[in-house]
Amino acid sequence: MHHPPADELLERLWYAQEEHSPYNTFDGVAQELVAANLARRNGAALELTEDGAERARGIVRRHRLAEILFTHVLEADPHDAERSACELEHILAERVVDRVCTFLGHPPACPHGHPIPQGSCCRVYAKKVEPLITRLVDLPLGATGSIVFIAPKSVSRLNKLAAFGIVPGSQVRLVERKPSVVLACGQTSLAIEDEIGREIYVRPAV
Repeated sequence: MHHPPADELLERLWYAQEEHSPYNTFDGVAQELVAANLARRNGAALELTEDGAERARGIVRRHRLAEILFTHVLEADPHDAERSACELEHILAERVVDRVCTFLGHPPACPHGHPIPQGSCCRVYAKKVEPLITRLVDLPLGATGSIVFIAPKSVSRLNKLAAFGIVPGSQVRLVERKPSVVLACGQTSLAIEDEIGREIYVRPAV
């Protein structure tokens, strides 16, 4: 059973699981998922089975990686990027997805800040193709890059960086890596924790 209506419901169930919100709709597509052991009833709610969660995970991974590709790399209109991501989530082969993920530098989150499920390429961090987007700390010393996105573990970190002009679109230069990460943004130099440097993703200057 490989068709968009089933995939879309699996995707919605994944989102409901992320948000810890029960999904109560039960229609014909939901009955198909239950019959295929991809979903089950839990009282009035519909939830993913182990097999369903694995398939939904792949759909969400493809969608969110496609959002990064269209939004940050191709600079597509957000509406067009979302629509195209919805189409690609149904058709990309897993090996192609891993290539795209590696090309993008294994981003941890989509443009909306939602986590991107990891693939095998993320776990081994294989770099069979040169990433277009990389972590700030992985730049060569003295290299410059444009911030594509920031994936902080807390909003306070994001606000602190923004106060120094460290926001998507800013040009930054890696000055030092140890004992702490030092970056330059315009006329400002800023020392940050290594962990924060790993949360800033940049497109290296050509």
